[in-house]
Amino acid sequence: MASHNLNKAKKIKFDEFYTKRADIEDELKHYKEHFKNKVVFCNCDDPSISEFYQYFSAQFDRLGLKKLISTHYETEKPSYKLEIIGDINKDGKVNIQDAKETKLKQNGDFRSDESIELLKESDIVVTNPPFSLLREYIAQLFEYNKKFLIVANINSATCKEIFPLYAENKMWLGYKQGAQEFLVPDYYDNKNAYVAKDGKKYAKFGNICWLTNLDIKKRHEKLELYKKYNEKEYPKYDNYNAIDVDKVANIPIDYDGLMGVPISFLYKYNPEQFKIIGIDRYLDDNPKYGHRFTINGKEKYARVIIKHIEK
Repeated sequence: MASHNLNKAKKIKFDEFYTKRADIEDELKHYKEHFKNKVVFCNCDDPSISEFYQYFSAQFDRLGLKKLISTHYETEKPSYKLEIIGDINKDGKVNIQDAKETKLKQNGDFRSDESIELLKESDIVVTNPPFSLLREYIAQLFEYNKKFLIVANINSATCKEIFPLYAENKMWLGYKQGAQEFLVPDYYDNKNAYVAKDGKKYAKFGNICWLTNLDIKKRHEKLELYKKYNEKEYPKYDNYNAIDVDKVANIPIDYDGLMGVPISFLYKYNPEQFKIIGIDRYLDDNPKYGHRFTINGKEKYARVIIKHIEK
């Protein structure tokens, strides 16, 4: 059994993370208007323990949902789905007691034919997808033209396939920024895991974000700037005609050229204030395509190339 659990832990090492209810509530409180009369699909959740499913079950009436769907995943055998459509038990309220369970012929993987049919039926997908499959997962959402709100790692923004979605304003970051804790299996063994007072094991990360294509107020808030450009504080890259800005708060208010900023800029990105040109390694005019920019021969971590929008 110990060997089995160890192998299982290795296989799902970066995927079996369960989002805490408090984090879900803290983010979703900003999206209420998007859910009225909508079909919500949690397609990467075990509804028996998923706080996403628990949240939407409890908030079904308040949000005015039309339907809630959640699929359970099994590695090697058929699974099931749970659906809530209304007050089935006639107790005057809609909640988890009104769920209908239906057996699936497949294992509940988001890529399975059955899950894709449920995806087609849904309006908004809300879940914590497998981090190791994020590129494939996001590609599927766009293939089927779905609205979504999902948990992810902000470093995924540096991926060649994902970054253009930010630059083209097809996807952006939600509200929650920074560290977030996830419930993990007992056999998860990592330096960022610990057992809490409730006896459950959690893992904490500092690079977690929410990705969405639902319009939110935060996306249109102006970033207030106060710094002015000077050559000493804003050096140019050795291999690209842009200045380096080490902190988002230090973006010069009066510089009209290209600027390289940390990926944390995406938390503050307002498409009416800035234009995203691209990301360092994958700019078409980067003479060392595939490589990051350098200053005095020293490589800088991922830089988003932006410029002010002319008024």
